[in-house]
Amino acid sequence: MTDAPLRIGYVPEHFSTPLYFAQKHFGLQAALTAFPSGTGHMITALRENEIDVAIGLTEGFVAGLGKEDTPGDGGYRIVGTYVETPLCWAISTGAKRPEISSVSSLKNSKVGVSRIGSGSYVMSYVLADKEGWLANTSSSDVGPYKDFVVLQTFDKLRNAVNDGTADFFMWEHFTSKKYYDSGEIRRVGEIYTPWPSWKIVASTSSVPNPAKDQRLQDLFRKLDQGVKYFGEHQDEAVEYISTALDYSKEDATEWLKTVRFCTETAGVDVKVIDNCISILRKAGVLQEGKGMQAPEMLVSGLGEQLP
Repeated sequence: MTDAPLRIGYVPEHFSTPLYFAQKHFGLQAALTAFPSGTGHMITALRENEIDVAIGLTEGFVAGLGKEDTPGDGGYRIVGTYVETPLCWAISTGAKRPEISSVSSLKNSKVGVSRIGSGSYVMSYVLADKEGWLANTSSSDVGPYKDFVVLQTFDKLRNAVNDGTADFFMWEHFTSKKYYDSGEIRRVGEIYTPWPSWKIVASTSSVPNPAKDQRLQDLFRKLDQGVKYFGEHQDEAVEYISTALDYSKEDATEWLKTVRFCTETAGVDVKVIDNCISILRKAGVLQEGKGMQAPEMLVSGLGEQLP
């Protein structure tokens, strides 16, 4: 089992480029599985032993381990850092929804999410907290939104805000921009994650000892090489993003100015996870005194992660 190539889940968006380079140019031996529906789906796949490692959004992974009803041992631990910069979540509605004119129009509306527990779900609560919509929602049957509409994929989310199934959804800015330019959806606003945006996690069942798992150590080495290559070959990155993925060359070039990948992917700063937990508690996603604490979510012996 330990000799089998790692099964790695990833989101098939522009952020996956260094992972692609790690496999193409540096011989990463792994089976890559795309999860267009994002972090929440990868958490399910980890728990069902469909993948060994996942690269996804910080808030989704932290929320997945921090809830009081997390099953068993949670199914995974946070072992690495992929992207150091925050993520810009664009807030979108339908092209012909004049009643939705600003972020303030979204209170008590129907929010489309990929999955319960996904980044799009978690960030809707961070938005509600920022806008002050949580002040009068202490009752368990009252929340900042009328409903959460689970729609799995980005294309279904776009359709939903146009046919009225949902009123708005949140997705990464540059992934959304093509559809603003085409007029399919309309941008209402944005919100940035108050933490570095992408982490790497490993299954507790198939990677029980991450610090000594040679496959995981190889992933970190090859991913570091992929990140370095990405930084030194921006033209190749733009070419890949604009041909293999759903972006224009102009948008890919602009995105490169906004993103900073971690040059040493192994390990996690526990303070980052603590901060994420604190904000998710404030937003009502996690509850004080319940669920895992930050040190329990991490693995010792991987980078400079513990104080």
